[in-house]
Amino acid sequence: MTTSTRAAKAPALLVLEDGRIFRGRAYGAVGETFGEAVFSTGMTGYQETLTDPSYHRQVVVMTAPHVGNTGVNDDDPESARIWVSGYVVRDPARVPSSWRSQRSLDDELTAQGVVGISGIDTRALTRHLRERGAMRVGIFSGNALADEGVLLARVRQAPEMTGADLSAEVATEQPYVVPALGTRRFTVAALDLGIKGMTPHRMAERGIEVHVLPASATAEDVYAVNPDGVFLSNGPGDPATADLSVIQAVLERGTPLFGICFGNQLLGRALGFGTYKLKYGHRGINQPVQDRATGKVEVTAHNHGFAVDAPLDAVSETPYGRAEVSHVCLNDNVVEGLRLLDRPAFSVQYHPEAAAGPHDAAYLFDRFVQLMAEQGAQRA
Repeated sequence: MTTSTRAAKAPALLVLEDGRIFRGRAYGAVGETFGEAVFSTGMTGYQETLTDPSYHRQVVVMTAPHVGNTGVNDDDPESARIWVSGYVVRDPARVPSSWRSQRSLDDELTAQGVVGISGIDTRALTRHLRERGAMRVGIFSGNALADEGVLLARVRQAPEMTGADLSAEVATEQPYVVPALGTRRFTVAALDLGIKGMTPHRMAERGIEVHVLPASATAEDVYAVNPDGVFLSNGPGDPATADLSVIQAVLERGTPLFGICFGNQLLGRALGFGTYKLKYGHRGINQPVQDRATGKVEVTAHNHGFAVDAPLDAVSETPYGRAEVSHVCLNDNVVEGLRLLDRPAFSVQYHPEAAAGPHDAAYLFDRFVQLMAEQGAQRA
């Protein structure tokens, strides 16, 4: 990504790899950027979206027309930086109106060098991506503008998301500990594949001391912290590129395991299921999912472009015992959760930490606590 000095309302182009072009105005930094074009259906929580490491190398199109009215603050980020490759909005707020705002979204994007575009018909772009599927895209403004054929050729040279191994690019390089709030009840080793800040906090609220480990951590690193449970975080990239040896070691030892999003896909692959790329993915904070054990429907936060290929209506035999699909998306019947019946392991495809909401899935952390408590009682 390259940027130049921002000019007010400079012309900008959004170029899709299939040749469709949208014309608008620069938003945030001026220059050029490339990534996978995806859309997010959340009407709120854009700051959490921008700072979610799972969006690494993606250009996010906001389906809500008016974006930026709550500005940006220093309390809501889910990581230390913005991770999206580019940002696309229709009608950016001219002045933030929230009492919590410390600066404008436009200024934050500019300060972090995130190239964006505004003033385009995001409804038309979203419908195009739904019909044609997520694809590579480039945003160009300022000195980066050139002949449209030249820009299209550059977009088509950009790397695809399929086959991308990205977890190590967003994960912590050094282990760190998030202490339990109040009395420590359990210790969890959390593999950082692109973890959001609220996730270990939700565990800490439940008396869990969380040891966040790099994506490159080995099974020896995991068990060096003497964990009561292991957590697999969300993250970007193609799950087919990931090393499964740590997960397999955890399953072999029967340590309670909980995975979310990318972690759900990795658990699926460790169990022997395949994964595949969705046409346009699930992104936003309003996705309906059914917990098949209770029949309850949850409104959930999603950010995934890949999914697990597992049978919906049959119990599967795996190297680690029987497994079943525990949750399913009511929009398209995509697998949204897995559960082992003979070992203490489960996962969901969404983000239960509720940043930026909703809170329907908070019970999953309690389920993880219950698994660790039951395992501890058996050992005792």
